[in-house]
Amino acid sequence: MAHAAPAPGARPPGAPAPATRPYGEPATRPGTTRTPDIFSPRTHAIAHWAVPVGLGLVYGYWAAANLRDAGPITGWNVLFGFVAALAFVLVYAAVREAAKRLPPVGHAMAWAAFAGVAFGFLYSLTGYSVLRCAVMSAVIAAAFFVVLFYWYYTHEDTA
Repeated sequence: MAHAAPAPGARPPGAPAPATRPYGEPATRPGTTRTPDIFSPRTHAIAHWAVPVGLGLVYGYWAAANLRDAGPITGWNVLFGFVAALAFVLVYAAVREAAKRLPPVGHAMAWAAFAGVAFGFLYSLTGYSVLRCAVMSAVIAAAFFVVLFYWYYTHEDTA
């Protein structure tokens, strides 16, 4: 027995109406679905800065731990950790804002360069040679680029 295929973008019978934004604008293009947003705008605003600050604090602690190399914790070591955390947060915020304006290749390249440089700095604090740090940093950046390039190209807006 033959059945008619649903028209592209049509809702199946009994399916809920698509979500709308204020003023009745559709939340997505017709025929597409979107994951529901369970967090409030206030939560997103807090997370917009809480995530980089949290990552920066972990990065600063890691940098300070690499620098002291199992020695005593000193005031200069703590200061170095906070300065590294501040630098990480500022560069993270700059890359996040700049990457929004880039095409998928540039977006992936910006984040890959950030990850490679951040890793290379931490690795250089362990005492290895500059050449080894540069090679390891390039490997990390290349891995990030491949993953992010795939992600941004498969999730870019086709409109």
